[in-house]
Amino acid sequence: MENKWDHLVKNMPNRLAPSMAKDHPNLPVVKEEGCYYYGVDGKEYLDFTSGIAVTNVGHRHPKVVQAIKDAADGLMHGPSGVIMYESILRLADELADILPGELDCFFFANSGTEAIEGALKLAKYVTKRPYVISFTGCFHGRSLGALSVTTSKSKYRKFMQPSGLTYQVPYANVKECPAGMDPETYVIEKLEKDFASLFSHQVTPEEVACVILEPVLGEGGYVVPPKGWLKKVREICDRHNILLIFDEVQTGFGRTGQWFAAQTFDVTPDIMAIAKGIANGLPLSATVASAELMKQWPLGSHGTTFGGNPIACSVALATLEVMKEENLLENTRNMGSYAVGQLEQIKERHPVIGSIRAVGLMIGIEIIDPVTGGPNGEGLLKILDLALEKGVLFYLCGNHGEVIRMIPPLIVTKEQIDAGLQMLDEALTEYEATLLNPVNN
Repeated sequence: MENKWDHLVKNMPNRLAPSMAKDHPNLPVVKEEGCYYYGVDGKEYLDFTSGIAVTNVGHRHPKVVQAIKDAADGLMHGPSGVIMYESILRLADELADILPGELDCFFFANSGTEAIEGALKLAKYVTKRPYVISFTGCFHGRSLGALSVTTSKSKYRKFMQPSGLTYQVPYANVKECPAGMDPETYVIEKLEKDFASLFSHQVTPEEVACVILEPVLGEGGYVVPPKGWLKKVREICDRHNILLIFDEVQTGFGRTGQWFAAQTFDVTPDIMAIAKGIANGLPLSATVASAELMKQWPLGSHGTTFGGNPIACSVALATLEVMKEENLLENTRNMGSYAVGQLEQIKERHPVIGSIRAVGLMIGIEIIDPVTGGPNGEGLLKILDLALEKGVLFYLCGNHGEVIRMIPPLIVTKEQIDAGLQMLDEALTEYEATLLNPVNN
């Protein structure tokens, strides 16, 4: 007789859209706790994905679970503006204390994409300018507005005809630096040239409302730009009175070792989009700007029914409390540095590893063809499957799906990093053996 799980898995392709159900690896689980998932097969899996950089304080942290229960005893739904409630007001206060500069006014929504949509709308509304500049390789979401600035993969834009009111310039790529030249100097000078060319041939700076970018390239491959490159972006925007938007959906809430990447790189944007780790798994996001800027966006210019849900706001408060009490920013810096050191040793043993790219616990492991040096997305999937068989879950990114994302919860310990990387090491060894003996593959 077919059991419940077999029935559900068999029928999933008929009930869920392929764009929702066909991701990797479709692991059936029944429980999550801390840094672990527990599978239908009874096996424990070390989670190095954090639900794609969401559960920064770990799965089902006791304080988070209790916050959900306590909040549900009072309010389950807003809508904000029609009623007002304590959790959304307290959260705005708490976030204003940890955000950089004068980013102290919030429009709460539900997802990262919504936060991006809000940021773009705000910038266009207050500047009265039509155009947006984004960077090739960045991911900002898949709704039509966000998609107009998303260029991590062309398949996301296929048949969509995203808005023609956007222009792209290349993201920092130190790999292109000529021999003998300082990589940071190279990418800064190239950035100046790229903007000068854009402004000379395609759009005048006076028509540009904003520049939007990820301070660390996420879905596009975990590329960490030099600090000076981000400072130069800020300088170019200031020079032309263009607003700067940071998409900190993935880099926020401790992932880079500070509250936000803006602080890690010492560059403050005019507008920020935050989400993912904000409420440790509950849907919540925010478009953030200074009160001076936000007050130019009047009633009716933007709206939401579910944004700033009272339970989600209560959980966000609990999440911030846990991060402070457990010193998770410090743990992120320490464990990130430790993990990179271990990975560099593993890289020496495995020619399929290209580069290790990391800031805090946002770590990318590039998988290459050891003969050509080119991206090896097919091999990466085999490595991930082998690692999963051993008990550790990673995710992927990169234009060719060639980069392993290692983004464990920020509570991760040295022992858990050792265990996970040992399993990855074994998976790499097994995969490389198939390259040497393809007949037995």
